Amino acid sequence: MKETPTIPPPLTGDQMLAMLGALASPHRLRIVAALSSEGRNYVSRLAREVGISRPLLHLHLQKLAEAGLVTHKLELSSDGKALNYFEVVDFGFELSPASIAEAARSLTLSTKSP
Repeated sequence: MKETPTIPPPLTGDQMLAMLGALASPHRLRIVAALSSEGRNYVSRLAREVGISRPLLHLHLQKLAEAGLVTHKLELSSDGKALNYFEVVDFGFELSPASIAEAARSLTLSTKSP
């Protein structure tokens, strides 16, 4: 029997802003692409693959994690080193004028400048 793909529920306005904001960077798009194609990875190796420093990678991974696009888990290697593994979350959403209009109705984030 063929499995019917599940359609994710519509995003709230806050969720959509967080996801789009997190993806609005060439570095973060490359990070998501690398994790998607290569699977979970630890910070040092991922930094080499994406071609950025570990501190900069940490900043980008934090933004992606805050938006719910990646998760991480600390594990010990066989030689006792702590490795922070990251993996991309299976996500998807519709981006259309109608979905934006629906999401905008549920915005709770302030539109005022700090």
